[in-house]
Amino acid sequence: MTLEAAATEANHANTASGSSFYAAMRILPSEQREAMFQIYSFCRKVDDIADSDGPRPERLAALQQWRDDVDALYRGDPPPHLRDYVVSVKKFDLQHEDFIAIIDGMEMDVPQDIRAPDMATLDLYCDRVASAVGRLSVNVFGMPREDGVLLAHHLGRALQLTNILRDIDEDATLGRLYLPRESLLLAGITTDDPARVVADRALPKVCFPLAERAKVHFAKADEIMARNRRRAVRAPRIMGKYYRAILELLLARGFASPRAPVRVSKITRLGIVFRYAFI
Repeated sequence: MTLEAAATEANHANTASGSSFYAAMRILPSEQREAMFQIYSFCRKVDDIADSDGPRPERLAALQQWRDDVDALYRGDPPPHLRDYVVSVKKFDLQHEDFIAIIDGMEMDVPQDIRAPDMATLDLYCDRVASAVGRLSVNVFGMPREDGVLLAHHLGRALQLTNILRDIDEDATLGRLYLPRESLLLAGITTDDPARVVADRALPKVCFPLAERAKVHFAKADEIMARNRRRAVRAPRIMGKYYRAILELLLARGFASPRAPVRVSKITRLGIVFRYAFI
């Protein structure tokens, strides 16, 4: 490895080091690990654009520039900051449309903040920002195509729904509300104002069914991983078990106000890595 390549890998690794998925990525062989760091670094950079407080037109323009850069990468003329992606794209058959889907998903928050999307829009959002990442990842892990796409579908949605349930209050401070409109109305909540929704007594009636939906996706993901080679599913198992632990903590805490933040203990995190990486 050249000094330049080593520096680039270190940069991607540093970007990923604060991620919940860092331990899962670290256990991979070097080429897979570098590809996953690249995918995560890409996601972080476009997510940071979408979440910034800059003017919306500037954020839209910045995301469009990323689309143009990805297009150039797949034309064989990558911009400097994507040159190290060339090897991973070819080796792991990473698909152009999945990178673009991720950008499209991040952009869903930019023209205006998402507030109480209908269920179909929420599912599209989950597919773009989570399952598309999964579709890139399963190629890196070496899973068969059909099961890999299924795993990305279910695990991506499970993880993203868990994120939504965990971050309800944080998202509300940003003016965002990802809880589905149909569930709000079913609980008797007619406003889409994030601050009012998170303070509503009926909020648990919205959150618990969404948690059950996440549990179904986790179960489907477990079925898929159980029939595949252990080495190919070590990393997604760790990701899934970590987020399932978050979901269980949320369910045990409940969703009534006030809601204390939940955190998976270090011992639990280490236990998950040890069990699914080495045993």
